[in-house]
Amino acid sequence: MGRAVQTSLFPDRLASNVVLIAPARPKPATRRAKVRTGKRAPEGQGKLEFLEAAPAKPRTLGTTVEARIYCDAPVATPLHRAVAAALDWAMVLIAYGCFLVAFRLLGGQVFLNKTNLMVFGAALLLVGFTYGLLPLIAGTETPGMRWTKLKLTTFDGFPLDPRHRLLRMLGSCLSFCSGVGLLWSLVDEESLTWQDHISRTFPTLALDR
Repeated sequence: MGRAVQTSLFPDRLASNVVLIAPARPKPATRRAKVRTGKRAPEGQGKLEFLEAAPAKPRTLGTTVEARIYCDAPVATPLHRAVAAALDWAMVLIAYGCFLVAFRLLGGQVFLNKTNLMVFGAALLLVGFTYGLLPLIAGTETPGMRWTKLKLTTFDGFPLDPRHRLLRMLGSCLSFCSGVGLLWSLVDEESLTWQDHISRTFPTLALDR
């Protein structure tokens, strides 16, 4: 009788299920990507191009005529100016009347002849000139303009200096002697008289009075 042999309690070891992974091969060195550079921007290209500001154009009137006045102050109407002038001339006539009364009280005789008319006419003009000279020296408007709430200003909207007042007085004398300068405001685009154009000043409303 043969020798008894016990069979193995464990079957033969199966092949391992672990899959061996081959070591990764080193990747070849890649070329460095070249940075594409555009063409060099021309000098000054980075600046924004803005249109130049249009030069200031003078204010135009309804008839496309360039205005002489650059400020926003309105020109006094011819009627308003006529009232102020009438008040001023009333003061001149009152002063002239005082002169005649004083002349008569001092023993003067008034004879209506050619010589006396010329003398008394010249005296009237002298009184009027003196009346206009006093506001020039004082650097203010005439009483008639102050009573009607008018003031003088330049075409640029600034107060008058002595030069403006002197030119205005000379222009007023020229306008009065010719008679045309005062009527010019009726046909002027901006209702300006000769003295306004000569002195570059004009009367406007004085709102602070």
